[in-house]
Amino acid sequence: MLFKKTPPDNPALTNGESGKIRDECAILNKIETRGELGEAISRIILRYSPRDLQQMKRNFGIRIRDITPEYRDQLEMKIAEHLTGTWQTIRLMKQQGVFATMHEPLTERQKEFWNMVTVQCEAAGTGEGAGLRFLKFLLAGFCMFVLREPGHAVGTPFPGGDKVECIDGVYYCPVRDKADDVQAALCPFCPALQTPEIGYLRPPLNASEHRKQEYIEHCHKFHNFNG
Repeated sequence: MLFKKTPPDNPALTNGESGKIRDECAILNKIETRGELGEAISRIILRYSPRDLQQMKRNFGIRIRDITPEYRDQLEMKIAEHLTGTWQTIRLMKQQGVFATMHEPLTERQKEFWNMVTVQCEAAGTGEGAGLRFLKFLLAGFCMFVLREPGHAVGTPFPGGDKVECIDGVYYCPVRDKADDVQAALCPFCPALQTPEIGYLRPPLNASEHRKQEYIEHCHKFHNFNG
């Protein structure tokens, strides 16, 4: 069982698994602020058990078992850390009442996200597959729309050695602009920017105004910003 027993007067939880997820996505779709979304996601996520989170990690480990061992170990460790960390962040923010202080409005992109989630979970069929897929999207949606962080955590490695990074408060992902044709990709909804190509000058960390200006001048001098 993915969900614990819930009161029968909750209409969103009395249908079959697919209908349940569809109803909950419809509710999430209509939410207007970050805090309201965080509260709603927390209520759904905390119905899952730690066993469900462990099963997600096992499923992911099976899915990547054929990639090179070094990369697989790095990726598996980072994803497991991210799943557990996000789960704990949600629990803590709910306990501390943080969501009640987050009044910033959401955008239409989050509505498109929950529409995509509905389609992808229905495609997974019924039972555990759909439920765990929904949990994955709930955790990602929380990161992107409530925390305004990338769907893949800072430090997540990708083939070729690049990782998701945060430079001067700006998130960069090496595959941000390369997965828009994947139906279930998080990229179209992620706040991260595409990681600059090799050779591109990165913004200086903790730089003075003089150093920042020097960086801008170097960009204009050595990288043609002419369309």
